Amino acid sequence: MTLIVVMEHQASQGAVDALIARLREMGFDTHLSVGVERTIIGAIGPKRPEYIQQLGAMAGVDRIVPILQPFKLAGREFHAEGTAVQVGAVTIGAEPLVVMAGPCAVEGEEQLLKIAREIKSAGAHMLRGGAFKPRTSPYSFQGLEEEGLRILALAREQTGLPVVTEVVNPRDVELVAQYADMLQIGARNMQNFTLLKEVGKTQKPVLLKRGLSATVEEWLMAAEYIISGGNEDVVLCERGIRTYETETRNTLDLSAVPAIKHYSHLPVIVDPSHGTGRWRYVTPMARAAVAAGADGLMVEVHSEPEKALSDGAQSLTPKNFQQLIEEVEKIAEAIGRDARQNVIGVQVNETQ
Repeated sequence: MTLIVVMEHQASQGAVDALIARLREMGFDTHLSVGVERTIIGAIGPKRPEYIQQLGAMAGVDRIVPILQPFKLAGREFHAEGTAVQVGAVTIGAEPLVVMAGPCAVEGEEQLLKIAREIKSAGAHMLRGGAFKPRTSPYSFQGLEEEGLRILALAREQTGLPVVTEVVNPRDVELVAQYADMLQIGARNMQNFTLLKEVGKTQKPVLLKRGLSATVEEWLMAAEYIISGGNEDVVLCERGIRTYETETRNTLDLSAVPAIKHYSHLPVIVDPSHGTGRWRYVTPMARAAVAAGADGLMVEVHSEPEKALSDGAQSLTPKNFQQLIEEVEKIAEAIGRDARQNVIGVQVNETQ
């Protein structure tokens, strides 16, 4: 049984502590959410109807609401206010739009540092790049692994851009966390529950991509694994789902953005690069994503897409990325979201 206990507006800390203690005596796991107006306690435990009456009689309790949705911690029933996730000096889920950009794969130090400087100059807030690359074919480039992580950390040092990169193996979570500011769970691993549990134990923010054929509920349940493990800093990423359409790599489901906003308090960003698979469609879909209410974008950028070792066909050149930034800024401004406000406020080493 899952319950939300809403405390009275002026409930004392003693009343809150007493209620949590009683819930734990009853065998419930508890999650405390302190808002501006109300304190809410989420509780998951045994299904005993009499417990609701007993808890309702305690001092400071306003009402008790059973949760019917399967995603308890990721849903708005427990956490009505939107969550903002801090990644370095960047906030995802607040008013300013966040743009993550970079190559699909880290191919070398010179390549990545060049791209990192170019995307920062264009207005990106975070650097993305794959060090571990799970590929459909075992013969495709699989990434530079720890050397790639080292290069990403060097790029952060030189530009000040926080780094997001994918972790593939549960055994590598600690290693990737040593270098990255944010851990990415890729689409193919969205339901790798062992991996989700591992990142749930870390203190690093997690970017959770939607699976290739996952429903919104399955996606939120994957987030539930991470949050229930103790890590509440989860950002969702819509990156397209598999349909019968062949013109694009995937079908970018922008209706998922308002759906997530309705059901969940977690921030949601959109990846139009994987969502379309073709660079000429990336900017139009990025504009649409911002208009739909996305908290940010993840865009693949490569200085020489024709030579890219991974996903060159969907990568923008730095020039085209600059154009994307200029266009989405107009959309963001029109809906009251300024992409330029989310500035990097850290010391930067400009050594090149």
